[in-house]
Amino acid sequence: MTKLLPASLIAAVQTNCHIADARHATDLSLCNFLLQMRELYRWEQGLPLGAALPRDAVGAWLAEREAQWADLEDRDFVALPSPAGPTTFDPFDVAALNAQLLPQGWVYGAGLAGPGRPGFFIAQLDALRQRDDGIVVQVCGREFARGLFAPPAALQGDTIVLRRESLARWLWERFEAFGLKRADGPFKAVADAYGLEQDFNAALPRLLDEQGETLILHELGEHQAGRWLEPGWAAMRLALHNRRTELHARAVRDHLADLALTLPTLLAREADTAIHFWFATFEGVGAALFPSLPRAYDAWRAGDGGRALHRAVQHGRAHFERLAEQMLALHRQHREQAGPAIERLLTADSAICPAAGPP
Repeated sequence: MTKLLPASLIAAVQTNCHIADARHATDLSLCNFLLQMRELYRWEQGLPLGAALPRDAVGAWLAEREAQWADLEDRDFVALPSPAGPTTFDPFDVAALNAQLLPQGWVYGAGLAGPGRPGFFIAQLDALRQRDDGIVVQVCGREFARGLFAPPAALQGDTIVLRRESLARWLWERFEAFGLKRADGPFKAVADAYGLEQDFNAALPRLLDEQGETLILHELGEHQAGRWLEPGWAAMRLALHNRRTELHARAVRDHLADLALTLPTLLAREADTAIHFWFATFEGVGAALFPSLPRAYDAWRAGDGGRALHRAVQHGRAHFERLAEQMLALHRQHREQAGPAIERLLTADSAICPAAGPP
């Protein structure tokens, strides 16, 4: 039975969320900042997805939050009180705190929510699964402390964390954006498969169940990639001091995860809706580094049986493995001075994966 979570612990985690937001909210573009603040306001006020927002109240809340951030920006993260006694925990000591929280039906998370961005949350534990390969999957439900940056899934060592509430809000944002244009494409295929336009809330539980598993597949791919890349990759990333280079490095690792495991698994399962979902999230730097991949998806949609997509996945995997090896070699050569050389590598035309040739 889930026990009551101490209010002091919730408050401490939320304070660290505010400190992280104060330091990194300006990393976002204005559009993304406003979108994420809107969802954060809904979460704090307990409003349902898509609830109309009172303009004056939101404006006052935003001004108050920015003033709070100004006071917190230079503060250190606070220690977290133990729910079992007078001791405290370092806010990044996830394992120690969860040793006390998990048996009580709670889960705590801390890590990087993006390049150099710490993120924290505390939530109800909905499910805890131990896989045959030793990886633990924590499925989180209602969140009681969170920040502006709330990734729906993350890998922490040998543990995959799936945040269903954050995933629901992220899906709603996608659905709202789709509704502005209703353009044909992968998200429309997802919307049609689940009947999102008929009743988003009714379709949401099944969408969370099924596509939450797609996110877990990506994190399993991350874990697999880590066995090959580490410990050199973590050391290499410390040499990157440019945000653009960090984003490119993150995209390379995402490709290694998805081209080695996620997409091959979805194709083998003939999980059509999940493949649409994956391509609905294919954007940004990752898409810029592999611009030919959507054409293989189009061929799959046109009925080629996945042949072009299988070729593209195999071709892309080989390309990004070579690119990752070059990044690691540059770091071995230049160590902490490797950042500029890695940036040149990742922003050169040769970093872009060309289209796969004919079979």
